[in-house]
Amino acid sequence: MELVGESGDWLDPEVVRNAAAGVLRYFKDDLGRMTVTVGEFAEALARVLRGFGLAVVTEENPPEEPTPTVELDLRRLARESGTGFELAFFGRLRHEVCARLQTPPRVLRFTGLRGCVKQLTAARRWCPRCRRLNDHIVTFLRQCLEENVGAGACSVVVS
Repeated sequence: MELVGESGDWLDPEVVRNAAAGVLRYFKDDLGRMTVTVGEFAEALARVLRGFGLAVVTEENPPEEPTPTVELDLRRLARESGTGFELAFFGRLRHEVCARLQTPPRVLRFTGLRGCVKQLTAARRWCPRCRRLNDHIVTFLRQCLEENVGAGACSVVVS
């Protein structure tokens, strides 16, 4: 617990113990090493804990700035597409995504997917056509992101 510093105050001691045991086994069994410096061990442990999604702060890895999140309201885009329906919507969506990815954010959040789909299909209730359009929009977003920033450059949330 001392090796993880201030982060240890909010980490579950059992998780840290298990991760530390795994790191020791890695050095011994996988790398065949009998001695390890405290720095090497602490660095490997921090990497493992970060892999679990925990924010571990070390001297080499200072805390990151708050994650900038960029939001895009899909309902608004559908509304602004007017009578062009899906054809105008997809062109406008591509333009908006490209504009927001000029400086890639850490998180790109698309909101209002269900309302957008119902508006574009002019449906009062969810139907198979809505489901197909929903899937098509998500696939389209994936393609736009891959073309503009590559895989893994930012996190995407669609709701």
